[in-house]
Amino acid sequence: MTRRKRLVSELWKSESGIISTQVLQEFCFTVRRLARSYPIEELFETIRRFTSWTVITNDSDSVLNALELESRYNISFWDALIVNAAQESDARILYTEDLNRGQLFGLVRAVNPFLAS
Repeated sequence: MTRRKRLVSELWKSESGIISTQVLQEFCFTVRRLARSYPIEELFETIRRFTSWTVITNDSDSVLNALELESRYNISFWDALIVNAAQESDARILYTEDLNRGQLFGLVRAVNPFLAS
């Protein structure tokens, strides 16, 4: 089993998965763009399963907080929205391949799930 599959499996078993609406949106966009033959019914089911996790919804405060995080940490606005969602949910680990490995954003640490610990 790959590292990312183990990670997702552990999140399901522990019922500790947290996901933002932005990540769900990006996932749908990427699957539809890169895997055009991926059956839409399977994508619906995958999204339905992920919505059983805690879902953090962006609102106007999320946007304002992301602007501050973008400036403070010199990261993209889109990454800042994800960091904001992690902070809002009181997560301590943010699994991402887009941010610097080990970087701290307040109490949230960026961890790349594709690299060895």
